[in-house]
Amino acid sequence: MHEAFWLLIGAGATVVVLAPIFFALLRAAERRARAAEGEARQSQRMAELGSMTGGLAHEIKNPLSTVGLNAQLLIEDLQHAPLDEAERDRLVHRVETLRREVDRLAGILSDFLQFAGRIKLVTERRDLRTIIEEVGDFYHPQCDQSGVKMRVQLPAEPLWAMVDEGHFKQAMLNLMINAVQAMGREHDSPSEPELLITADSVGDEVHIHITDTGPGIQEDRLEEIFHPYVSHRAGGTGLGLPTTRRLIEEHGGLLAVTSELGRGTKFTITLPTATP
Repeated sequence: MHEAFWLLIGAGATVVVLAPIFFALLRAAERRARAAEGEARQSQRMAELGSMTGGLAHEIKNPLSTVGLNAQLLIEDLQHAPLDEAERDRLVHRVETLRREVDRLAGILSDFLQFAGRIKLVTERRDLRTIIEEVGDFYHPQCDQSGVKMRVQLPAEPLWAMVDEGHFKQAMLNLMINAVQAMGREHDSPSEPELLITADSVGDEVHIHITDTGPGIQEDRLEEIFHPYVSHRAGGTGLGLPTTRRLIEEHGGLLAVTSELGRGTKFTITLPTATP
């Protein structure tokens, strides 16, 4: 009987000791459950907000196009109106300012819709050399107009990858436009403005390098340039590079950047090789 008594006492003592631990674990589990529920509600609200914002952007874009068209028609009417020349020029200048701002807002909305919208890729196995050459041929006149020398250096062997041609060309074009605009700004680089596009195969990856001789980017800002609405160019929306990175990542690739102040910047696209 004494042994049974002490066993009961021991069990009771164990319960007394473990009870606070049990209730602490229970409270922690409840907190985790509430936190998970809160995160789920927050995710749902963000999804609803994203959908509503995209719809709102579409609703704004349509009447904005109408405003821009009517501004252009008004400019044409003013140019033929029986007005004093000075008065006509003043009115035309004001309406042209309005039209430019409408165009700028339309561009911001287009960039936002592209960045925030769902990307649907239709990929196929392609030799990236052909795509790079086509993008280079397309953008070469703009380089000439901007006083930038473009060079494209590609290997003799094919560079196979699974890509959506339209989206991949857009990503490359965004990087080339960004490079030329960077070289258009005043800087102290001793090199002439040059845009160099190279590509190579490294193991089971394809690397595409887009290098400029612009002013470069400070090291502590290299990651910042991929954040939405961060732009170091007057009039820029700050969505070009974030959209480009997203397009590359949708392809299963990576977009990296290295830069040196006064010497230029290099963006590197890395894609997995598509074997036959």
